[in-house]
Amino acid sequence: MTRISVELVPRDEARLREDAAAVRTLMPGASLLNVPDLTRFPLRAWDAAALLRGEGFADVIPHIRAIDIAPGAPLPGADDPDLREVLVVAGDPPADPAQRVWPNTATDIIGRYRRELPHLAVYAAFDPYRRAPQHELSEIARKRDAGACGFFTQPLFDRAMLDICMSWLRDETVFWGLSPVIGPKSRAYWERANRVVFPGDFEPTIEANIAFAQDVLRVVRERGDSAYLMPLRVKLENYLPPLQDVLQP
Repeated sequence: MTRISVELVPRDEARLREDAAAVRTLMPGASLLNVPDLTRFPLRAWDAAALLRGEGFADVIPHIRAIDIAPGAPLPGADDPDLREVLVVAGDPPADPAQRVWPNTATDIIGRYRRELPHLAVYAAFDPYRRAPQHELSEIARKRDAGACGFFTQPLFDRAMLDICMSWLRDETVFWGLSPVIGPKSRAYWERANRVVFPGDFEPTIEANIAFAQDVLRVVRERGDSAYLMPLRVKLENYLPPLQDVLQP
């Protein structure tokens, strides 16, 4: 069954409620939300997930940073009886060097969730850009063996890379990531942070990004896969409605 998620950044409670209301109005085909855990904001992802369920979204997937979890500490969300799904990521080093982190891998924490909270569906991350494919696919196998039931990909930006990744993950449950890249600063961010190699004909315009996302969503629906949208640096009212059109029956 195809599921469409929209990723909302938890800057603060008021803004998060506004964004959730916008998604409900602009993209009713989005059946769930996912929330990254960003240490520069005080609202943690699992608390944001509980808040968003109160705003009418039954399914909200918080991101869990493995390096933030102290040995023996309760897992995030352990005290939330309505939590159903989590996405475990390794976690980038915090900007504040005083913030304590631990040498956990995503696989370590996925295993803990499966042992300690087996009722939860646990997803893992897949990144086709940061390292060689054989290393990433070996990591996928380790995460699956640890208990991951599916994968959220880092955003993809061209059809050729999408087709390759779909062949690699053809037997997995996958949320394919999409994020608009508008202008040189946005492109430079992805090249620097995620080592993305853009195709030679890539156009950093809202029109080109929407057309690509529409194409991917059609493919995702045909395959019965899922997708998540990361609408960074764009207005939701400009980005979501054209994609909702693709989701119409």
